[in-house]
Amino acid sequence: MVYLRRTIDSLLDQMMPYVPAIAIDGAKGVGKTETAKRRVVETWRLDDESMRSVVSADFDLRSAPSGSLLIDEWQNVPQVWNSVRRKVDEGAQPGSFLLTGSASPHDATGTHSGAGRILSVRMRPMALHERGMTNPSVSFNALLSGVGADVVGQTDLTAVEYMQAITASGFPGMMQLPGRVRQQMLDSYLARVIDRDIPENGGQVRSPQALTKWLRAYAAATASTTSYSKLVDTAERHSETMPSKATTARYREHLAQLWLLDPVPGWLPMHNEFSRAAQAPKHYLADPALAARLLGLTARDLVSAQGAHMAGPLFEALATLGVRVMAEAVGGRVNHLRMHDGRREIDLIVNGSEGQVLPIEVKLAANVTDAHVKHLLWLREQMPDQVVDLVVINAGSHAYRRQDGVAVVPLALLGE
Repeated sequence: MVYLRRTIDSLLDQMMPYVPAIAIDGAKGVGKTETAKRRVVETWRLDDESMRSVVSADFDLRSAPSGSLLIDEWQNVPQVWNSVRRKVDEGAQPGSFLLTGSASPHDATGTHSGAGRILSVRMRPMALHERGMTNPSVSFNALLSGVGADVVGQTDLTAVEYMQAITASGFPGMMQLPGRVRQQMLDSYLARVIDRDIPENGGQVRSPQALTKWLRAYAAATASTTSYSKLVDTAERHSETMPSKATTARYREHLAQLWLLDPVPGWLPMHNEFSRAAQAPKHYLADPALAARLLGLTARDLVSAQGAHMAGPLFEALATLGVRVMAEAVGGRVNHLRMHDGRREIDLIVNGSEGQVLPIEVKLAANVTDAHVKHLLWLREQMPDQVVDLVVINAGSHAYRRQDGVAVVPLALLGE
């Protein structure tokens, strides 16, 4: 399979010449190992029992190669984190270690923080701009820098093709599979999380069916701020065996440790106008394809009456995935804004590393109206010195700037 360059590759290009150790975190199947192993001379896979035995007998890492070493699934031997940290303290060269992990270790006793020694970065499933199916013409980095990005370009990608991209998934090993095979792979992925990954991470799942129903409720709440208690109530209506709210809270913690949940936190800037901003997160699974599969929705369903109610939220999930991938690579953070009274909402707020603010609305629509941009314009009025640009990501065919300065960018045309 041909390797498709990932946005995180640009970040690693920048960091490895200066940083001795980098940890790449993310859900299983997002491509961490494939990306990392291209940069090292040797790989230790700690999901292999024999390799775990070797490493457990060599916590001083005496057998580490002189070049870059990848320690894959390091959480299976949590003590190796301290071994790498000590090597950094002893003067390890830049680029000496890459660590990849698909879960936070459930037994981290004695494992010290790597702050200041091990740089942690997040890797997500492939965003649309990484999949090789579009030709982006609008630079996210230029929008965030506030330099007056060129907003031009045209795409032939249709709403149906966006729905196909959602259900195709961003897991590199699944994207090119035939539809039915991919559905079975997604089912297997979810089943493994419940039956194996959570128990291996120290959790107990007494009722896999109840947890699956909670995950379906979470998927149905994609791109919303529905409270966790309402998610439990929704799942309970469809189950006589739903566990307590305390139990589902533990499930949620384990799912987060496996990087399966990827909520966008609420935004609370230091500004009086936002004292009434809500802090509830917007709900997203690691990949919108998982949400679609949990709900039993195909691309055809999403453009029909049967699934139309989820087309907008899942399109927003696909756009959010791309924005988060690109923001991560330039040191940005992504939040959302919702005032308690519901009168002001902005889908995504990108906070740049130098204090700049880029608000983004996501609309599954070909045409952008004044109603779509009113909250963006309001935010620019509130924070004229920080807001560097205004963006609507949509499903149209052309990228352009409105007379009020808002950049209208079809998702297919947004790239690094």
